[in-house]
Amino acid sequence: MTIINQELLEILRCPHCVSGPTRQPGDDPGKLTLVKECWLVQPECGRKYPIRDGIPIMLIQEGEKWMNTKVEDLPVPPPAE
Repeated sequence: MTIINQELLEILRCPHCVSGPTRQPGDDPGKLTLVKECWLVQPECGRKYPIRDGIPIMLIQEGEKWMNTKVEDLPVPPPAE
C-alpha cells in the first residue's frame, strides 16, 4: 500500500480550490484528507485525487473524474490512467 509522506500531505491542496476564480474562501482553502492510504479527498468540493506509485495525481480533471464516487467506493489501488 502506498503511504504518502506526512510533510507532503500537510502542504498539498486541491488545485481547484486554490486557483484564481475558483478559489474557495478562507485562509487555507483546499485542505486534503488522506483516505484508504491512496486517495486525497477534498471534502468541501468533492474532488478526489488518486496516489499512484507514491505520486499524488493533482490534476483538476483527475479529481473531477471521481467526484460522484462515494469515498467508501473508491477503488484500492486506484486504477491506472
